[in-house]
Parts: sequence; structure tokens; C-alpha cells
Amino acid sequence: MNPTPIQSAPLGASGRQALALAGVFQAATVVDQLARTGHCDERAWNTLVRATLDTDPPTFESIYGGHHNNLRQGIDTLLAVMSRQQADPAVMRYGFSMVLLMQKLRKNPAMMRTLGERLGRIQGQAEHFGNTHDNVIASLGELYQETLSTFRYRIVVQGEPSLLQSPGMPPRIRTALLGGVRFALLWHQQGGRRWSLIFQRGALKRALRELDGH
Repeated sequence: MNPTPIQSAPLGASGRQALALAGVFQAATVVDQLARTGHCDERAWNTLVRATLDTDPPTFESIYGGHHNNLRQGIDTLLAVMSRQQADPAVMRYGFSMVLLMQKLRKNPAMMRTLGERLGRIQGQAEHFGNTHDNVIASLGELYQETLSTFRYRIVVQGEPSLLQSPGMPPRIRTALLGGVRFALLWHQQGGRRWSLIFQRGALKRALRELDGH
């Protein structure tokens, strides 16, 4: 079955970049929610995990489940950031940090290969248990810890200490960070660059507003 199309017309480059970047900021929002409250939007969480596990999607749209509303939280957050509206400083920091981490990952082909190989094995786990089963999340969290968190540049997550130290929370937060880096890679693959966040802000905002129905 083909994924539900986002809209009748194909997405342009700005639309694809905007959606991929929305995925990064959806991950940033989920990380912040988990760290502060222990809970997050279930649809946003499921979309991040599915995108991380799907290393060979048949279409761009299928990465996030075929409909842009699966990235609704990220779209709203990114619109606030791009419009210079009130945006949570921690969420902004996590989002831009994941883009920086992605750039370091791209310069490390050995780590890219390791991620691909181990994600392939975790896919088998997910097929058996389900994408968001504790065993799968534990494996994804461990993968982040043993790869991306070994860079000198690391993302420091702030939140409620009792939550951050609870047994199941670190793997969930690391899984969300891994999902954010996955969307950052997608953004780069679609032509997104750090300078475009400044010089193509208008085009990204228009694309987001079109997706938002404005």
C-alpha cells in the first residue's frame, strides 16, 4: 500500500527540507518533555522511532509515516523558531546541537557504517517485539551511547534529576536524540545546510506555513 500523500502536488526542495528539519525539532521537543516530565506526545515519539528504524524507505514521505501531521509537533516548534516567536531555549539548543552532531557523524564513515549495521540488527528486534518495545528502545539508546555520545561534542540534557536517573529514561532520551540526528541527516540529504537556516529562512517559513494550512 502506498503511503498517504502529503498533498496533491509533489513537495519541492524547501518543503522536504522544512519537514526534515521539523523532524529534528520534534526530537528536540520530545527530549525536553521526557527530561522535564517523563512523558511526551505518543504520535511524535512513534514517528521518531519509526524513522530511525527505517534505514531504507521507499519514498521520502514514508520516513515519517506518509502524512505531515506525524511531524505536527516539530512543524509547530520550528515555525516558532523561524518566526522568532517564543521558543523554549532548551529545545532550540537540542535542535541545533543535533544538526552539529550530524555534521560530525558525516565526517566519520566508520561510525556511519556501524550505525547502519547495528540498526539493521535492531530492525529484527523491532519486527519481533514492536518498534517501541522496551528491548528495542534499550538497544537504540545503547547504540547512541556507544557511537554519537563518544564525540567530544556532546549534547547535555537538562531536566528533573529524579527522572534523568530513573532506569528507563536515559534510553528513551538517547533514542529521541538518535531520531533527531537521523532527521538532520535527511535534512542534509535534501540540500539543507547551516547557512540556509539564515539565508533561506523565508523559504522554509513559507513551506512550513503551507504545511500548516496557512
